[in-house]
Amino acid sequence: MSCRAVLSIGGNQGDALGLLRGVAEAAAADGILRAVSSVYSTPPWGGVEQDDFLNAVLVVDHPGTPADVLDWGFGREREAHRTREVRWGPRTLDVDVVTATVDGTDVTSDDPVLTLPHPRAVDRAFVLVPWLEVDPDAVLSSRPVRDLIEELPPGEVEAVTRLDQRLAPEGWEG
Repeated sequence: MSCRAVLSIGGNQGDALGLLRGVAEAAAADGILRAVSSVYSTPPWGGVEQDDFLNAVLVVDHPGTPADVLDWGFGREREAHRTREVRWGPRTLDVDVVTATVDGTDVTSDDPVLTLPHPRAVDRAFVLVPWLEVDPDAVLSSRPVRDLIEELPPGEVEAVTRLDQRLAPEGWEG
């Protein structure tokens, strides 16, 4: 079995950039990293007053199931001392599985722990813009990501600002 997954990673507490780098480095060390976007600064989403986030997208090939990929992401969150106190609130690290394919077949799931594709990804410029960077042919829910971005309010897309920061580990070739 082979699971290709798109992961959205982000955080706005502590050393957010260092924590994002840690996720990319862990994926590379585990041999699952296939692509990593630039880092983007993005305003908070969901109405909770807080600092801007740093966000990125990783594409991974994991030998397990989508649930195994989620568990891998939860492991990175635990290492970052992530707490879940306020929905859409500040956090050290968030790792979300946006989409997954197993042996080339798209996975859909209504499981409340792992809903696939991610139910709000179509509305989130901070997911779609970095994803498009690493996969110009990306498709979400049978729609090109490029088209989904064009349907978002222009101000939301413009607020996703690419930073001059590298997440991929030194020497990593994707």
